[in-house]
Amino acid sequence: MSSYSVTVHNTNNETVAQLDLEEKVFGCEVKPHLFYEAVKMQLASRRTGTACAKNRVDVRGGGKKPWRQKGTGRARVGSIRSPLWKGGGVTFGPSPRDHSYRLNKKVKKAALRSALSVKLQENKLLIVDSFNLPEIKTKAFVAILKDLAIDSACIIDSDNSTLEKSAHNVPFVKVLRPEGVNVYDILRYDKLVITKACVETITRSLSS
Repeated sequence: MSSYSVTVHNTNNETVAQLDLEEKVFGCEVKPHLFYEAVKMQLASRRTGTACAKNRVDVRGGGKKPWRQKGTGRARVGSIRSPLWKGGGVTFGPSPRDHSYRLNKKVKKAALRSALSVKLQENKLLIVDSFNLPEIKTKAFVAILKDLAIDSACIIDSDNSTLEKSAHNVPFVKVLRPEGVNVYDILRYDKLVITKACVETITRSLSS
């Protein structure tokens, strides 16, 4: 299988190794229409779907007929909670619903491979050996970003609570775990930073 050789840096932006990236995952044909499908699905899943309006059945009161059916000269009315009346129910109003839906697994993986390939083609993919922060400290994390010349990035690392908490209040930076990698966040941020261990995890997941 063909591969691309990339440089692995440490948090001081020093070259420490070379790593081969599988062409099937990081060098595939980019299909922009899959970005649309993946992002649309993700944003739909984030919608709360809590919009709600009362119809004539839900509005309080209106059980008694306002006036008799015939002989008054006025239009016939069955309830003061008719949608035609002030204070009445809403015709075809919104009701709570679930907007989420799922993409086919093959489409989802193909979209992820395309997003990773775009970052590599644009030289916005950075491989780091690891993020070893001795303590939870935002200032130390910001210093690392400065050394790596990063202003906006999606960072992918394994279970690293120290990194996640240190980056929590830093704008234009998001830390994800390999299982949470998604097209929306890869494209949303300028650079994609992946630890060496996570590259192997992502490659195994998207190779099949």
